[in-house]
Amino acid sequence: MKKFLTIFTLFFYSYLFAFTPAGLDREIIEPEVAFKPSIVKEKNAFLVRIKLAKDIYLYQDKVKVELIEPKRKNILLKLPPAEDFHDTKVYFNELKFKIPFSELPEGKIKLKLSYQGCSKAGLCYAPMEKDYVFEIKKSQKSEIFEDKKQKSVASEEEKIASTLKNESLWVVLITFFGFGLLLALTPCVFPMIPILSSIIIGAKNITVKKAFIYSLVYVLAMALTYTVAGVLAGLFGSNIQAAFQNPWIISIFALIFVALAFSMFGFYEIGLPASLQTKLTKKSDEAGSRGGVIGVAIMGFLSALIVGPCVAPPLAGALIYIGQTGDALLGGLALFSLSMGMGAPLLLIGTGAGKFMPKPGPWMTGVSKVFGVVMLGVAIWMIERILPPSVTLLLWAALFIGSAIYLRVFENIEKGSHWFEYLKKSVGMLMFVYGLFLFFGAFTGASNLFDPLKVLKQKTSIVTKTTKKESNFKKIYSIKELQEILKSSDKPVLLDFYADWCVSCKELEHITFADERVRKEFEDFMFVKADVTANSKENRELLKKFSVFGPPAILFFKDGKELKKYRVIGYKEPELFLKILKDVKKSLGK
Repeated sequence: MKKFLTIFTLFFYSYLFAFTPAGLDREIIEPEVAFKPSIVKEKNAFLVRIKLAKDIYLYQDKVKVELIEPKRKNILLKLPPAEDFHDTKVYFNELKFKIPFSELPEGKIKLKLSYQGCSKAGLCYAPMEKDYVFEIKKSQKSEIFEDKKQKSVASEEEKIASTLKNESLWVVLITFFGFGLLLALTPCVFPMIPILSSIIIGAKNITVKKAFIYSLVYVLAMALTYTVAGVLAGLFGSNIQAAFQNPWIISIFALIFVALAFSMFGFYEIGLPASLQTKLTKKSDEAGSRGGVIGVAIMGFLSALIVGPCVAPPLAGALIYIGQTGDALLGGLALFSLSMGMGAPLLLIGTGAGKFMPKPGPWMTGVSKVFGVVMLGVAIWMIERILPPSVTLLLWAALFIGSAIYLRVFENIEKGSHWFEYLKKSVGMLMFVYGLFLFFGAFTGASNLFDPLKVLKQKTSIVTKTTKKESNFKKIYSIKELQEILKSSDKPVLLDFYADWCVSCKELEHITFADERVRKEFEDFMFVKADVTANSKENRELLKKFSVFGPPAILFFKDGKELKKYRVIGYKEPELFLKILKDVKKSLGK
C-alpha cells in the first residue's frame, strides 16, 4: 500500500510539474536515485549515510533512526549542522553521522532509518524509510564504553538527555525527582514559598488536612504546567514560559500580589460571594474549599509560568531528548517527576504552615500582616524585571522603611513590656537602617538589592559595567549580529544568553561574573551578551539556532564553531565556572 501511494504521489506531481516552465527544463529524479541511504557497521559505531543527487536536499527534522527490535524506541541523534534554506534546516550533497554501540542493546537489533526531502525543481518526495538488521557483541559494547568514558565530549544537558534513553523508567523518574529537589533550593523556586504560605495563612478555618490539600493542589498545578510547557517547548523549540514575561502580564500579576497583600492587612477580604459560598458549603463539609482549591490551582499555574521561568541542565536535557526523539511521553514523565521534586519542599512547608498555625487572635493578625509584607516583596521582585534598577531599589526602600514605621520603631517601649516588643523594635530598626541604605543606593547607581553601597567601594561588582568600556564586550539581539562578531573576532567568543526576567541570569551577573578571578579570565574572550528579554522573533530564532530553550546559557566559540563540550546551562558558582573557563582555554592551547 505504501509503495502504491508513493508511486501515485510521484506520478501526480510529475504530471503537474511537466506542464510548468521549470518542468520543461529539469528532469524528474526517481527516489532511489535522489536518495541513497546506508548504515554500515564500523569498529565501535554505526555509520549512517544518505547520499543526495544534484539539486536534492534533505530536511534535518525528518531524519530519524528508530530501534524496532528488541524494544521499540527513538534514538537520540547527534546530527551535523545543517544549512538554512527557505527558513528550514536542510542538507545538500550528503548527510553523515554515527550512532555509537553504547546507545544500543547487545545482541540482534533492527534499525529503521526514516527521512524526507525535496528537489530544487519543485518536487517534494513522500516520507521514506528503510530497515537494517545487525548484531552487537558484548565485547564491542565494553570497548565503546571505555572509549566513551575517556573521550566524552557531551555537555552536561546532553549527558542528562542520555539518561532518558539509556535507563529504565523508574531510574529516570527517581533521578529527575532528585534533580527537582536540588532545583528547589534555587532562587527560581524560592518565591513560591511565600506565595503558597500566604494562601494558607489567608484561608479561613485552616486545618492540617486542608493545608495539605491546598499545598498538593498548588504543587500539582505547578507540575502539570511545567510538564505541558516543557513538552511543547521540546516539540516546537520555543520557550512558552518566556512568552509570559510580557511587561503587561508581569504588571498584572504583580498587582494581584499587591491586592492579596492589602487583603492580609485587613482592608478587605477576597472570596466568593456569600450566596455562592452558602451553596458550596451545603455540597461540601470542607467549608467551601472547592472555590479555594480552584484559586490555589490557578496560582500554581501562574507561578510556574511567571514566577520561575529559569532553565537548568535537567530541564534542558529533557527538552533536548523530547526535541530530538519526539518521545513526549517519557520526556513529559521526566519533567513531571522533576516538577514534583521541586514541589516536595513546598508541600512540606505548606502542610507545616497548617499544622503550626496559631489560634485566632492577635497572633493570627500579626502573622497575616507579616505575610502581607512578604507578598509586597514578591510583587516588587516580579516587577523589577521590567523596571530600571534605581526605581526597583526605591520600591524596596519604601517597603523596608514603611514596615519599620508600622512596627513603631520610633515609639518608646513601656517599662515591663514583653520581650517580644523589644525584639519587634530591634527588627524594625534594622529594617529602617537597611531601607535608608537602599534609598541611598537608588540615587548612587547601585543595582543590587544585596549591595546598595556599591558606590563606596573601589571595585565594580558587575561584569557588564566593567566590560562595556572595553572593546571585547558586545550586546546582540539576532543571529545576524552574532555571525558578524564570529567572523570578525580574533578571540574566542563567549556567548551569554540573558534576559531581565531570568533570576539565574541575575545570579550569574551579580555573583559569578562579578568575581575578580572570573573577570580576569574574561580578558581572553570576546564577551557577547545575547539579550532575549523581549522574546522577539529575532530572539526566538537566535535561541532556536543553538537549541537553547531559554536563559541562562553560556556558549563558547572558536573560529565560528561552538565548543559544545563546554556549554553551560543554568547558574554556576564562581569556582565551578572558573574551572570551565580554564578548561576552555586549555583546549584552545592557551
